[in-house]
Amino acid sequence: MPTIVVDVMPKAELLDPQGKATTGALERLGHGKFENVRIGKRFELTVEGDVTDEVLAEVRQVADEILSNSVIEDVVAISVDGTAVEAR
Repeated sequence: MPTIVVDVMPKAELLDPQGKATTGALERLGHGKFENVRIGKRFELTVEGDVTDEVLAEVRQVADEILSNSVIEDVVAISVDGTAVEAR
């Protein structure tokens, strides 16, 4: 069964409090090379059968309307079994 992966990240212009906290923690632990960490979400959707254009259209709709909050997040990529289908 194919797996569709949807990656969601905070909008670039917004503060990412989790990422900022992680950046600070890395520096305190001696890993100061990393200047900026951004933390997002990854969704894996397993599909029975083939991934058709219709299935991908439905995934795009679900990603935009349910999996992400369009006010503060962007859907940055959709891939099928490791192959990029859409990157924004």
